Amino acid sequence: MSDSATWLITGTSRGIGLELVRQLVTSPSNTVVATCRDPARAAGLQALKANAKGALHIVALDVSDEASIHSSVAPVVEILGERGLDYLYNNAAINEGNDSAFEFSYERLLATLSANVAGPALLAQVYLPLLEKGHRKVIVNMTSGLASISLDFGGKNATYSVSKTALNMLTYKQAKARPDLIAYVIDPGWVKTDMGGPGAMTEPHETVAAQLKLATSATAQNSGRFYGHNGQEIGW
Repeated sequence: MSDSATWLITGTSRGIGLELVRQLVTSPSNTVVATCRDPARAAGLQALKANAKGALHIVALDVSDEASIHSSVAPVVEILGERGLDYLYNNAAINEGNDSAFEFSYERLLATLSANVAGPALLAQVYLPLLEKGHRKVIVNMTSGLASISLDFGGKNATYSVSKTALNMLTYKQAKARPDLIAYVIDPGWVKTDMGGPGAMTEPHETVAAQLKLATSATAQNSGRFYGHNGQEIGW
C-alpha cells in the first residue's frame, strides 16, 4: 500500500468496516471515503478521523436506499477531484439470523436482498465512471462461507445465505461484463463483531489485514472468483 490509493467502503461505523478504515488510514498514501447511514452517530469513525495519517472522509450512505446511493456520488466526486476510485469495498450487509427455507419473513427477505444484493449492484453501477478513472479498478464484495453450496452448511441462515449467493453471481457477472475491472468476493470468516458474536474465531484486525493483502495485490487472474480471507479460493 505504498502507492497513493483511493477507497470507498460501505458499512464503516462498526465491525469489519470500521477496522478496514482503521488499518487503511494508518498510511498517508490512502484516501478513504468511509460511508455509513448516520455519520453524526459514528463515534468510532469520528475518533479515527481525528488521528488519521491518511485522508479520511465520512459520507452518509444507506445501501438499502436507492436515493441515498445516488446522492452519495456528488460528495465523493468532490472529495476525489480529478482522481478516480481505486477500490469499491461493499462491506455493508444485514443478517436476519437463523431462519430457514420454510420459516422466514417475506418482508425481511426482500429487505435483505435490497441491502445485500441490490445495494452493491447499484453502487457498482453508479460508481463505475469513477472506477474507470482509477488506477486499480477493484470491486470487493463481502460474501460469506454460507453462500457456498459446495461447503454445505445445511439449512441454517437461509435468507442471508440466499442473498450472499446472489451477490456471488453478481460479482461473477461483473467480472465477465468488464474484464478491465477486478471484481471478486471474499468471505471474512467467522469474526468477533456484532454480527458474528463473541464466540467467533477470528479477530477483526486479523481478517482485515489478510483481506487488504489480497485487495492490494489482486490481478485480473483473481477477478470473478470466491476467496476466503486467507486468500484460498472457495468453491461456489
